[in-house]
Amino acid sequence: MSKTMRPVFVRALGMASILAVAIATPALPNAAFAAPSPISAAAPSASPFASGGDLASPEKKEIAMKLVSSAENSSLDWKAQYKYIEDIGDGRGYTAGIVGFCSGTGDMLDLVEAYTKAKPDNPLAKFLPALRKVNGTPSHDGLGAPFESAWKQAAATSEFQTAQNNERDRVYFDPAVNQGKSDKLGALGQFAYYDAIVMHGPGDSTDSFGGIRAAALAKAKPPSQGGDEKTYLKAFLEARKVVMKKEEAHADTSRVDTEQLKFLNEDNLDLHTPLSWKVYGDPYEIR
Repeated sequence: MSKTMRPVFVRALGMASILAVAIATPALPNAAFAAPSPISAAAPSASPFASGGDLASPEKKEIAMKLVSSAENSSLDWKAQYKYIEDIGDGRGYTAGIVGFCSGTGDMLDLVEAYTKAKPDNPLAKFLPALRKVNGTPSHDGLGAPFESAWKQAAATSEFQTAQNNERDRVYFDPAVNQGKSDKLGALGQFAYYDAIVMHGPGDSTDSFGGIRAAALAKAKPPSQGGDEKTYLKAFLEARKVVMKKEEAHADTSRVDTEQLKFLNEDNLDLHTPLSWKVYGDPYEIR
């Protein structure tokens, strides 16, 4: 899950953040979603979205990856993040890869298991017992510098990059986009869902994606229920900010305020380019 803290936040965290590890793990990705069919299914001949736009199209998906990377890595070069790995001090153990797979929340374990199933002879396979042991904790036992080196070695291969892409899509991107389509949201709404699930994880708890969506539904109706798209998205983003502010690691809400809300206020429900936004005060642009 998310690795959004800047260094100033990392230094500020105390032992209370260790409690953050008790979050919903990606082992239950379908619990919060009404439309679990894979994105790879045949697309409908006519757009079902109120505003138009499909985040799963290649050009929109590339935009989504860059938007998330701007917040997660302070860079638009999301492909440079396959090799990323560090402990940011948020109580989730190691955070690594293109969406911040964590050793303490289960998604890193799922990733390495899937990678090992596809390629048994890989640098990370020998760490599977340790990953199973530390799952649910911030511990590095059995991992440490050798694991960090093995991660970076694996990340240089197309096989591990593909494994990261597949897990990102299976656990985060496909479920979020499918739910956005079910709610008849355009590309911006689908992205708001994706960015939220990357940070907060799937599930139905109040601090997960499902809980945030439930809070939004209590305030406004999505287009699928006859509601106004902008009104609903504002409710969703406000509900997300409430959850973000509960945890110090996510307390900076600029990825909502000066990115997603900015696009919404510009009526850019289709995420058409050019796009300009700020995260943590840093400016970005996609032409």
